[in-house]
Amino acid sequence: MAASVAGSNVVAFISANFGSSGDRRFGQFRQWSPITTGVRQLQPGIDYSIRTQVANAEAASAEATHKVEAPVGVVTGASRGIAKAVALFLGKAGCKVLVNYARSSKEAEEVSKELLYCHKKGKNLHFLYMLLTSLIYIFGLWLGSHFGGDVSKEADVESMMKTAIDAWGTVDVLVNNAGITQDTLLMRMKKSQWQEVIDLNLTGVFLCTQAAAKIMMKKKKGRIINISSVVGLVGNVGQANYSAAKAGVIGLTKNVAKEYASRNINVNAVAPGFIASDMTAKLGADIEKKILESVPLGRYGQPGEDAGLVEFLAISPAASYITGQV
Repeated sequence: MAASVAGSNVVAFISANFGSSGDRRFGQFRQWSPITTGVRQLQPGIDYSIRTQVANAEAASAEATHKVEAPVGVVTGASRGIAKAVALFLGKAGCKVLVNYARSSKEAEEVSKELLYCHKKGKNLHFLYMLLTSLIYIFGLWLGSHFGGDVSKEADVESMMKTAIDAWGTVDVLVNNAGITQDTLLMRMKKSQWQEVIDLNLTGVFLCTQAAAKIMMKKKKGRIINISSVVGLVGNVGQANYSAAKAGVIGLTKNVAKEYASRNINVNAVAPGFIASDMTAKLGADIEKKILESVPLGRYGQPGEDAGLVEFLAISPAASYITGQV
């Protein structure tokens, strides 16, 4: 965000020097009187030195930077694992983050506290940190908060988005991560096991995307990142429901990217390999051995190792031309 702001200030500075009709804030660069005789007349009492113009440009740049609002992000299923790392990465980058959870309220609250710490890290202001920690609960949401809700339920999704709007006025970034597993071989899989995974892992992405896009369309700006899985690309024994849902997320991503491209909303998916999480912890030793044999690095990935990619797609100006990709 800082890069784009700095870039716009440079353009404004150049435009002002050549007398184009730019932003009124840069009017101080255009102090020449009208040319009537072919000779430029200086107005008395004004310093036209390069040093003064540079100082004015720096002041205008600082003012513009100050006015840039921190991006607002909603991250689903963010009380643990990949999405927790994503939420913290976004927080460290200066974003305001709403942490969604379904059951793990205590863990989500801890993530919210860590987000607050992200914004004060590096500053020796322990007293202010303790004061702000108290104020966040007294006066409401600030740099990070949590929301309990099931993203497979439309009413919960609407309430979640309303919470972000009430707190910060908008939603700039949506990271769809919430998901569950109900693993078993297809021949033994009950319809309820199939449906629960599809409802949360795929329908939840649809509902959240639809709700967030309505907000983003109004200002013609937004980033949506869907967390799919390598299983959605290659399949995995005992995960027909999970594979189908994650493959569906990829198809949904590509379609939505085309529908919203004209509104400057970028939609991409990240398909992590096997990342250390509560899900992988449930795998038996034999399954784990087979998985790691197929991984060139011979180990599980760590949540932070893919959170950086999500952060890039979510807020980096360098990702502004990337959409519909996995």
